[in-house]
Amino acid sequence: MYLGVDIGTSGVKAVLLDDAGAVAGQGSAQLSVSRPRPLWSEQAADDWWDAATKAVGQLDPALRRKVRAIGLAGQMHGATLLGADDRPLRPAILWNDGRSFAECGELEAACPDLRTISGNAAMPGFTAPKLAWVRKHEPEVFRQIRRVLLPKDYVRLKLTGDAASDLSDSAGTLWLDVGKRAWSEPLLAATGLTPGQMPSLYEGTEATGRLSREAAALWGVAQVSVAAGGGDNAAGAAGVGVAREGQALLSLGTSGVIFVATETFRANPARGVHAFCHCLPGVWHQMAVHLSAASCVDWVAALTGASGPGEVFQRAEASGVGAGAELFLPYLSGERTPHNDPHVRGAFLGLDHDTDAGRLSQAVLEGVAFTLADGLDAIREAGSQVQRLAVIGGGARSAYWGRVLAAALDMPLVYLDGGEVGPALGAARLAHAAIEPAAIADIFTAPPVARTVEPEPDLRDRLAAKRPAFRAAYPRIRPEATS
Repeated sequence: MYLGVDIGTSGVKAVLLDDAGAVAGQGSAQLSVSRPRPLWSEQAADDWWDAATKAVGQLDPALRRKVRAIGLAGQMHGATLLGADDRPLRPAILWNDGRSFAECGELEAACPDLRTISGNAAMPGFTAPKLAWVRKHEPEVFRQIRRVLLPKDYVRLKLTGDAASDLSDSAGTLWLDVGKRAWSEPLLAATGLTPGQMPSLYEGTEATGRLSREAAALWGVAQVSVAAGGGDNAAGAAGVGVAREGQALLSLGTSGVIFVATETFRANPARGVHAFCHCLPGVWHQMAVHLSAASCVDWVAALTGASGPGEVFQRAEASGVGAGAELFLPYLSGERTPHNDPHVRGAFLGLDHDTDAGRLSQAVLEGVAFTLADGLDAIREAGSQVQRLAVIGGGARSAYWGRVLAAALDMPLVYLDGGEVGPALGAARLAHAAIEPAAIADIFTAPPVARTVEPEPDLRDRLAAKRPAFRAAYPRIRPEATS
């Protein structure tokens, strides 16, 4: 058995895989996000540990005793600041926190080679600008920092006592020389930090340590090895076999991501495309990242009094694709690709007397699909060729949304058996690779195809007619345009 644990934003998921790679058990526990001020998004680091322990505790104890290795995946970019006693100095600042927008420009001015070294533009979502914000606004906290960890790596510290990370997650800090797969002293110095405050780096398939006696007893497993693992998107890709040049996936979680594996380091920071290390040795990847995806479905469900996402999809399908002139700009938490704009917020446009809950629901599904299409265009501009997208994440459960997405992207969508398990599946596979490195080529293969959704010409044409209005709307809703 191999245990994968994914430290997400809205919850933690634990998955057991057997030696054949089949899912043998799952557990989960919810998390909440604190938003004490505009643009802020925080979580208490110990909540991750408590939720992980709860999720693992839901798994069959007999199967847990058979676990041979553990892999970790997690939400990226979260600034977890630890003091001399390895205790958090403040709540962790999350990936969708936008407070450090001013510091982004300051970092790029302080280090003109930042985009060349990191492969990315400075964005508030990354870890480095968050530390620049803390340095400026919370100097006493900054002075006490012994080390900075990412969310999953705080859980690792609790499990093994080791301060370690993998390259895919670390690439999202903006402190990594992504081409060289090593910490960059110039990038760290721009934030007032040193390599000594960073965790040790490993490929995702490498073991970083072993469970402590206390953690093993708490989780009901032996003192097994813990793999470096990966950032949530890289681990999700590894779980569905997206491991070689041109292979790609669409992740429909809280955020939306188009992920393309590349055999070389290939950047396009001007269009907000992320270029990171993969969690597999010698592989990189590009990502278009959209801060709100399935979270928009939850939001419109609450707004319209729907019982949940299922009713949103039913209402939308009853209304039909392109049924009205309504447009939804899905920037509830700002946006990364292609706008890199933490200030923009979502909007409905084109409402009329016939607008109802169904047409609002349909507009939300279309709006997320349109922004994903913007991201796919940006990736293509960066030199990648994408022929199809494997779909993972909670949003993958809706067959109707799949039809909308395939039409908007003009791209076949491939739904894989087990794809909805998400990054925890990849984390478990990385655990397997850590103790059987010779089997990597066999471990990271695509699961069987459950179904393929081809673009429907009629739906594609209806959405293509609406997309120019969507693209023209962004400049009109920017804060400076509405002030």
